[in-house]
Parts: sequence; structure tokens; C-alpha cells
Amino acid sequence: MLSLDIHLRRGAFRRHVRIEDAARVIALGGASGAGKTSVLHAIAGLVRPLSGYIEVEGRRLFDSARGIDLPPHERRIGYVFQDTRLFPHLDVRANLHYGRRGPGFDAAGSTDIVELLGIGHLLGRRTANLSGGEAQRVALGRALLSQPAVLLLDEPLSMLDQARRDELIPYLQRVRDRTRLPIVYVSHSMEEIRRLTGSVHRLE
Repeated sequence: MLSLDIHLRRGAFRRHVRIEDAARVIALGGASGAGKTSVLHAIAGLVRPLSGYIEVEGRRLFDSARGIDLPPHERRIGYVFQDTRLFPHLDVRANLHYGRRGPGFDAAGSTDIVELLGIGHLLGRRTANLSGGEAQRVALGRALLSQPAVLLLDEPLSMLDQARRDELIPYLQRVRDRTRLPIVYVSHSMEEIRRLTGSVHRLE
């Protein structure tokens, strides 16, 4: 599923990361500052590696030797950040549908995702009135409605207390099992990794 060999540099930070893994759900672990989020940003096209290549599901997203560097909007990446990054001036429904109004928008698929994540009762609410777990489910729904080829989850539970984490994990498992999307999951928690992923790569 994921094949990459990249050299990253941001200021004083330098890292060479190589991953070859056919698992559909892959976890990136390691200490803070090890480069986990930088790898996700490189996959998404938010950070340009110094050199190397990135391939997801046989699709080359970046290759410095071949002059390939797809812009973020062409990579078909669904990205869920740890801080949700929902739009505060929009209600839940508008956040979910943001960017999905052009040709190919699937209204039936939207209903399916709302049901999958159990957020139908939240559609009219402002995001400021959501709990942390609810906000993450909305952020996950928005990522899925972008019709991604791969889903990147960057510590989606790290800002939640244990009760909210336990509440959200079953929804993440549903997304994993029912969508069959390739997923790259970043977390410090080995318990989360054990419950959600099939393969682990530790960045040191």
C-alpha cells in the first residue's frame, strides 16, 4: 500500500524515512519530534521532501528523480488533524460538505457517512457546541466526503480524555472496516495502534 523513501529537512530537523508495506492500515509510532507528522505532510503534499519518492496504492505522488510532485488537491488525500480544523463560522452540515459541491458529489454517500459516524443529530449545530469526540467525528466525516484514495490520521485522539478516546475508537474501527480505505495512522499510544492498525513503523 505505502512505498516511500524520502529525505526531509525543516530547519535543523533532518530525517531519512523508508517504508515498504503492503498492509492496508499502517501506524507510525515514535517519540515527539521523530518526524511522524512530517511524513504525513509529505504524503499529503504539504511538505516537499529534499529527494526520494512517495507511492500510495501504486500511484506515484512524488518522485524527485522523475520530476513528479502532485499538488495537494490532486493527491486525493483525506487528512484528519489532531485539532480537527473545523470552520467555526459554518455548522456541521456545511463543514461536512465543504469542497464537495462540484460534479461527482454523492449525496447518498454523504448520508452513509453521516450514519456510519453517528452524527446525524449534529448537522445543524455550530462546531463551537461540539464535544471533542463529536468534533473529531465531524472532521473524519469531512475527510471521507472528499472521496480520498488514502486517509491520513494524525493523532486524532491525543487531545481527548480517556472516556472520549474510548468513545471514538469504535467509530474509527467502523471506518477502517467498512470503507476499506488505506490508512496511515500516527499515534503515541500503543493501545490505539494495537486496536486500529495492522502494521507498525517506529521512527527513531
